[in-house]
Order: sequence, then structure tokens, then C-alpha cells
Amino acid sequence: MYAIKQNNPIYRYWVLVGMVMIAGFSQGMLLPLLAIMLEQIGFSSSLNGLNAAGLYIGILLISPFIEKPVRKFGYKPVIVTGLLLVVTSLILFPFWQVFWFWFILRVIVGIGDNLIHYATQVWITSTSPKEKRGRNLSIYGLAFGIGFGIGPLMTRLLAINEYLPFIIASATSLFTWIFVMMLRNEWPDNEIETGARLNTLARYKKVLSLAWFALLPGFCYGYLEASLHGNFPVYALRSGITIEYVSILLPAFVFGSLITQLPLGMLSDKIGRKKVLLSVLSLGFLSFLTMAFVESSMTALLICFIVAGMFLGSLFSLGIAYLADLIPSSLIPTGNVMVSICFALGSIAGPVVGGIFIDLFESGSIFYSISGMLFIVLMAGVFFTQKESVESVTTLKKNAI
Repeated sequence: MYAIKQNNPIYRYWVLVGMVMIAGFSQGMLLPLLAIMLEQIGFSSSLNGLNAAGLYIGILLISPFIEKPVRKFGYKPVIVTGLLLVVTSLILFPFWQVFWFWFILRVIVGIGDNLIHYATQVWITSTSPKEKRGRNLSIYGLAFGIGFGIGPLMTRLLAINEYLPFIIASATSLFTWIFVMMLRNEWPDNEIETGARLNTLARYKKVLSLAWFALLPGFCYGYLEASLHGNFPVYALRSGITIEYVSILLPAFVFGSLITQLPLGMLSDKIGRKKVLLSVLSLGFLSFLTMAFVESSMTALLICFIVAGMFLGSLFSLGIAYLADLIPSSLIPTGNVMVSICFALGSIAGPVVGGIFIDLFESGSIFYSISGMLFIVLMAGVFFTQKESVESVTTLKKNAI
């Protein structure tokens, strides 16, 4: 039975999906949980935000160095390493409530999460047939969204015991470790000349030349997510929107994304990834632009948040699927590294630009920031043309042989 599970692609896929759900759960728990604990200790909101940035700094730090271990050691050891880093950090958080100690642990969690996400993304993308790639990656994104949405519920356990949320998160991570250890290790495709035999910089240039637009949804999603969680609460307080309603609006975006994650992925398999991406960017842009004019109505704002989530919640998974369509299989690890970097850069840029907009514009500032970024990415997609297909690259390789 163990041998069957090792070689069963369906079993492997669902283990990886479960792994991503637990990673999303840990990430979704830490953001509000530590923010509340830091607030209770007495740290300012600016320091609280700086501490939260540690997660994205960790993602950014590890991204340039993550591809080589996957190519050399395979997916499984990288996932296990990331899992151990996350579990160890989660256990240590409540023992020493010191700002910089938590910041370092958050950086480590960011590193561990990125190891897990990167290896699972590449593994699923590389082993999914093109006609099912959108569906498989949308389920992957759906699993992360569910975990990320459940995570904040752990804040209620602080009233019982401050150790309890961290114990539960650690235990669930260790539980998934058992199933990951049952998987047979695999390696990405290293045979095509355009992938493994080029140096790192050359691989980056190749991905950019083939699929630069497919990297932008990752940046876009990071910008959007960080702006909503980092800027919107501040903007809401200045605009007279209560914290209670903020706690409804933000989950509404996540709820909207869960509704359409799978249908959009399957639709992209049928009509093409670029068409779906341009459509969701257009409708997402209109949704956030509309928010600037209806923010006085909480009902209208709630509807807009749900609709925006329905269109934009799939950006990250659609971008990865489109990237895999445009590049050779040997460049998929490199492409996923670049998506991780773009996501981290977007996550850092979003709150900074959003903060500037809040200072410059009194009304609708955060919505102008997000809709403006969506419009820029949309225009980039309109002008993007596929220069070279994966099939042509494979043909060139065969001819060279």
C-alpha cells in the first residue's frame, strides 16, 4: 500500500494541496494574531506593520536561492525543510515576546513558507497536463485561500490560552509532514538546454523574453493582498468605517475568491489563460474604481468587495498556469522563483504606495491605488504578444540534437 501511494499521482496531488492549505492556515493565523499580541503589549501601529513585513522579507530573501536546491535534491526535501522551519518558529513564538525576536521568527516563517509554496507549485505545475493545469492550480489556490481564511479564527483562542493557537498550528503542520514523508521524491525537468544548461541570469532573461506578462499577476496579487490588509484598516478608520465592518469587508474578498477560483481555472483551460487574465483584470479594475464612489454605502461596498474577490482572487494561480504554458518545462522552476520575487516585491510596494495615496488623497485613495495598479497591468497584458512557444523551443532542441 505504501508503494502504491508513493507512485500514485492523485495521492501526491492531494497531499500537496493539503500541505498548501496548512501553510495558508499558519500564514493567515500569524498576521492578525501577532498584530493583536503586539498591540496588547503596547507597540505602535508603525512598528506593528514593520514586524509584519518580516514575512515578506523572508520570502524575498530566499527566492533567489531556492531553485538550485530543488534541482539538486528534488521537491520533497525542500518541502520538508520548509515545514520544519515553520513548525520550529511557531513553537518558539509564545515563549519570548520580544519585538526583534518575533521579527526574526517571521522572517524564518517567510523562508519556510516560500520553500513549501515554491516546491509544491513547481511539482504540481510540472506534473499537470496542460488541459488540466488551470483546474489543478485553481484547486491549489482554493486550498490556500481556505487555510488563509480559517487562520484568523485562531485569534479567539487567545482568550483561553496564548499558547493554544501556536500549538494547534504546529500540530497540524506535523500531521501533514507524515503524509509528505510517504511521497516518492521527484526532480524537475533538467534536460532541455534552455533550462538546466544555462546559468541563472540567462535563465531569468529567457523567462522574461518568453513570458514577462505572466509574472505580473503575482506582483499584482501581492500588491493587492498587502494593500487590503495593511492600508485599508487605516483608510477605513480615517473615513469613518468601523473596525467591525472592516472585519466583514476583508473576509468578503476572500469569500468571493473561493466562489470562482475553480470555475475560472477550468475556464482558462478551455478558452485560454490570457483571455481570462485580461477579463478578470478589467472587471477587478472596475470593481475597485467603483468602490471609490460608493464607499458611503456599506452594502454597496460589501458587494464590491465580494465581486472584486470573485475576479481577482485567482490572479496568482492563473499567472502561474499561464507562465507554464509559455515556457519550457525545464524553466518552470526558474519562472516560479521569479513569481515569488514579484509577489514579495508587490507585497512590499503595495502598503508603501497605498500609504502615499492615503496622504495625498482624502477620499477613495486606497481604491485609486489598487485600481491604478490593476489598470497598468491590464495595459501590459493588452500589448503582450507571445514571441516563442514552448513547442518551438522543443523543436529547436530536437533539431540541435
